[in-house]
Amino acid sequence: MTENTKPSLSIVIPMYNEIDNVGPMIARVHEALSQYNGQWELLIVDDGSTDGTPQALQQESEKYGSHVRVVELRRNFGQTAAMQAGIDEARGELIATLDGDLQNDPKDIPRMVDHLLERDLDLLTGWRKNRKDDLVMRKIPSRIANRLIGKITGVRINDYGCSLKVYRASVIKQVRLYGEMHRFIPAWVAAVVPPSRIGEIVVSHHARTAGTSKYGISRTFRVILDLLSVYFFMRYRSRPGHFFGMIGLSMGSVGALLLTYLAFVKFVIGDDIGGRPMFLIAVLCVIAALQFLTTGVMSELISRTYFESSQRQMQYVIYRREDASTDEPGWSQGRAPLAESSSVIQDSTSES
Repeated sequence: MTENTKPSLSIVIPMYNEIDNVGPMIARVHEALSQYNGQWELLIVDDGSTDGTPQALQQESEKYGSHVRVVELRRNFGQTAAMQAGIDEARGELIATLDGDLQNDPKDIPRMVDHLLERDLDLLTGWRKNRKDDLVMRKIPSRIANRLIGKITGVRINDYGCSLKVYRASVIKQVRLYGEMHRFIPAWVAAVVPPSRIGEIVVSHHARTAGTSKYGISRTFRVILDLLSVYFFMRYRSRPGHFFGMIGLSMGSVGALLLTYLAFVKFVIGDDIGGRPMFLIAVLCVIAALQFLTTGVMSELISRTYFESSQRQMQYVIYRREDASTDEPGWSQGRAPLAESSSVIQDSTSES
């Protein structure tokens, strides 16, 4: 890489039932990266779409060349699993992710790359400051969730839910995403690097023009449940025995104090304690304490086994479309013109 050449870049876009956005999205990515002074590739992960999105992706990838790679999942695993599949397949030194609904603008990617390199960051996340979404169903729950997540995780940014992010591949590939944890990526990254290496920048946001949103108000409850998991893993992932042990010792202390008091009442004062509710509560606290303490020991064993064993992949790939004529899959060579790219971009733009 020469002095003025930028690091290689992989753009990862998960898509689920976005057939109307396939052509315009690929065209806009090429338009946005037409002046990128470095190698780049586009990985689109189809998350088990049923509306013809996989077929549309194959047709578009054949038009542009081997630097447009399609990864198809066997069924709908969710956005987090699709994003993780794309990150696993990415080969660039930098990785950018964004949604496939055209609400994120690919034109922000080169600017974000420059900002990340200038500030020497490991993660730069977008901030949809002027968000084009419904106030009650999307904006208000998002603002509440952002403040709650920032307070609990200690990583305070304005927009956790923005999928438009740029990472250093060496960092994000140390993080495994499961469930619906893509909302908490900055918190997970903060477990690998200092929070000072995580930045935020204002990005564009557009109203959805095609397709339907996959989110609703119900995701607020899922965020709360996921946040509990994030809190546990960030603080007690390598020492779960401390988490369960603190609860067990607290309940055991309460039970021991109650039993001590009841022993005084029984043997010193001479009152009957067999029918007192306090006696049952004290015994319950002691039993629960023993259960929490033994759970802590078992969790420590499981944790040690987890860290010493290899991690299994949670999603299953049908195939990866690559150029079979070369040993190394294709890259777009930055500012070099692509065959048919200009005409395709114009056609796709006009359709959008």
